[in-house]
Amino acid sequence: MNETNNNPITDILAPGLRVVFCGINPGKSSAHKGVHFAHPGNRFWKTIWQAGFTLNPLKPEEELKLLDTGCGITMLVERPTVQASELSGSELRDGGKLLVDKMLHYQPRALAILGKEAFKRAFRQSKVEWGRQSVTIGETEVWVLPNPSGLNRASQEEMADAYRELEHALAMRGL
Repeated sequence: MNETNNNPITDILAPGLRVVFCGINPGKSSAHKGVHFAHPGNRFWKTIWQAGFTLNPLKPEEELKLLDTGCGITMLVERPTVQASELSGSELRDGGKLLVDKMLHYQPRALAILGKEAFKRAFRQSKVEWGRQSVTIGETEVWVLPNPSGLNRASQEEMADAYRELEHALAMRGL
């Protein structure tokens, strides 16, 4: 076990969620604190609030409150790294297979994979556009949204707009 991973990060999942957000893998801050998207520079919590998934901004330590909003979190790869680029293609492909199994089990309305490159590598896709994908996992729609890492060049407004598109699509169907 990695010495910085002294607090294992667990999935926040339940059957029938509106959406499951899938990060690539934990950063060192998340591994140290044992919660998803824990680095102060990560924009996940602010973005999902601005997009309308939560009524109030949540702190990483309040991640279990996401279940009350119909949202969940998982990750492609459990191994913590400083940057996602440190992950191998086989780690991402294996993570993609496990992710499919989880989604078939839980069947959320939508799965939002946070990062185009991660989706490409995990699912062996050559060309990927942002937003809803043509593939589904059982009844689960697959979306690709910008990674909220502080390393991503997208502005906060661009991030919130992309996530809001998913929130609106679910709301239009009464979900």
